[in-house]
Amino acid sequence: MLKKVALLSSFLLLSGTAFAKDERPPLPLHGIEGYGGIAATYSAYLTNTAKEGEIFGMPSFGAGVLGTTDGRYMGFASFTESLGDRLEFGYGLNALTLNDLPDLVSAATGLNIEDDVVYLHNFNARVALIHEGDFNQPWLPAVTFGVHYKYNDTVEDIDSNLNGTLSAIGIEDNDGIDYTLYASKTLNFLPRPVLVNAGVRNSNAAHAGLLGFTDDREFLVEGNIVVFVTDNLAIGAEYRQKPDNYDEIEGLVAGEDDWWSVVAAYVINESMTVSGGYFNLGDVLDEEDTDAFALKLKWEF
Repeated sequence: MLKKVALLSSFLLLSGTAFAKDERPPLPLHGIEGYGGIAATYSAYLTNTAKEGEIFGMPSFGAGVLGTTDGRYMGFASFTESLGDRLEFGYGLNALTLNDLPDLVSAATGLNIEDDVVYLHNFNARVALIHEGDFNQPWLPAVTFGVHYKYNDTVEDIDSNLNGTLSAIGIEDNDGIDYTLYASKTLNFLPRPVLVNAGVRNSNAAHAGLLGFTDDREFLVEGNIVVFVTDNLAIGAEYRQKPDNYDEIEGLVAGEDDWWSVVAAYVINESMTVSGGYFNLGDVLDEEDTDAFALKLKWEF
């Protein structure tokens, strides 16, 4: 029983401080951009850190898909590797289908986007500045700083095919860097464990980089709360503020809305979890994606 509780707690981002390092069970889920988190928001806990006396942690892999009721999909794949208990490196690939947008653009302008899918590459490095409970202070949260280089290998071609339309509305670049600072704390004094993650992001990405990058950087807030309902099941909610720093094109490219979701995760065994939930993404390009559903698997060695 205790082992199952420990597995769930660490697998879904609870701290492993109650266990000896050699007994530490699997650590966080992957967020969609390829580092330790819930889904669209993240955590200060690193993924699958190395055991005591070792340099490398074991690798972790994730994959999933998000679909809307209007027929738009985003696939994502992720990989992380940690060094010791201080550094985490990750990669995430996002592929967003444009659905009927190319046809709408062609009908309105006579121009051909030529691309049906947008690809975004996320390269992540995070350092744990403070571990939870460091300095013999049980109240102290974990604090982690991250640098995230994002490269969109599609938006530049789309802009060229549209004779610079994206540049004209403020989408200036196909790459950019996000900076994140997260604090995480596990609350164990409640009837069931509760995890609170709060973060600040500095970014110039439009739709997390799926629409490219503007020249305007903003500080944005995001975070999540996870409640462990049973030994194998957790539910949570998350919120992510978005910048909305480009001009709209009526009927084709709407403004950017904040994201929120209600999520759940289930531990299948010591290596695998399945998670998913309901996502409200607001306006995404030409569609109002207020009803989206996602399913994700994560495997740790």
